[in-house]
Amino acid sequence: MALSASGSFKGRRVLLCVTGGIAAYKTPELVRRLVKAGCEVEVILTRAAEKFVARLALSTLSGQRVWREEDLLSDEHGFEIPHIRLAEWAEAAVVAPCTANTAAVLAQGRADGLIGAALLATRAPVLIFPAMNAHMLEHPATQENLRTLAGRGVRVVEPAVGALACGEEGRGRLPEPEEIAEEVFRALTPKDMVGLHVLVTAGPTREYLDPVRFISNPSTGRMGLAMAREAWRRGAEVRVVLGPIEAHCSLHGLEIIPVVSALEMRDAVMDSLSWAQAIVKAAAVGDYRAKERAERKVKREGREEISLELTQNPDIAAEVGRAKHPDQILIGFAAETDDLLHNARAKLERKGLDAILVNDVLAAGCGFASETNTLRLICPVGEDEVFSGLKEDVARAVWSSLVGRGLFPMR
Repeated sequence: MALSASGSFKGRRVLLCVTGGIAAYKTPELVRRLVKAGCEVEVILTRAAEKFVARLALSTLSGQRVWREEDLLSDEHGFEIPHIRLAEWAEAAVVAPCTANTAAVLAQGRADGLIGAALLATRAPVLIFPAMNAHMLEHPATQENLRTLAGRGVRVVEPAVGALACGEEGRGRLPEPEEIAEEVFRALTPKDMVGLHVLVTAGPTREYLDPVRFISNPSTGRMGLAMAREAWRRGAEVRVVLGPIEAHCSLHGLEIIPVVSALEMRDAVMDSLSWAQAIVKAAAVGDYRAKERAERKVKREGREEISLELTQNPDIAAEVGRAKHPDQILIGFAAETDDLLHNARAKLERKGLDAILVNDVLAAGCGFASETNTLRLICPVGEDEVFSGLKEDVARAVWSSLVGRGLFPMR
């Protein structure tokens, strides 16, 4: 199955409400990310927000006109009944940044501005991102307003900690646009994995020969992290045992356990095994490590040749396959260069896997460090399936197939 690369959330409709905090400067980048993912974005600005971010910037990036608070009852646009049109149009409504004043307006259910009226009328999920001075955030009135909103089903996302515009340090920063976008993508994703605990391994391992040299592989962790993010978006709790990678994507929402070596990864996986209901072994784990690691750097002087004595690392997937309970699901990955089907089916049986995803790492657009992939899903339940496209889209298709096959014991 070839998957579209035109945007993971093509045509999904997001209403972005921008209120009057300095953090509004981040919203053009947020709009850019949403549009890049395929979303249609409508923007409402409060009067105060117009002091911090240009309407033209948001209009240019969204490709839409930008609504103003006074459009609610304006002679020019009031007849369009914008609060109802936008409320019914939106599939997700986002308030970012959400000031203390706007939180109070929404908690009181006031409709004297376009944002308040639209959010009263919408039946779409609402996400708010409070951003303000730490003392304003901690004030009992603000906390009560946020609790009130959360009690009504609004997703109140905790502010970040760091330097604030007032010069103080504390909680109150608007999260970065990539983190806000992740929350929006989660709100737009069907929740068919709620309550499921998913353990994912991702990235390479490094087996040090001495303090400065190691054996590894080119894995970037992209495929494993795509599987983890998609499970989180679908409502699962996700824990990732992550090998050493360069930062290339948001880890927002994921519980990360960083490791370096195969032995560290093995210990982390086994420590989390009783917590997990589904285990996804997507890491590229080194098969061998140095039998003896040098305590100091091995010098080249006087050595024309050097011999390495290696010993096998534990087979983590096979160990999990032997230890898992009948209600736990184990999904493996196989990066192959030849005899794909034979090798994958042999691993499926030998390691006690419930499903395996195999790819040809020599194929174009399919190896390590690629943004795309082609995976064949082999599972005793149902026919084999092949998914090809961006790794995020492949992960989405894989989870849809696995859920559709009824593999997971939902809580």
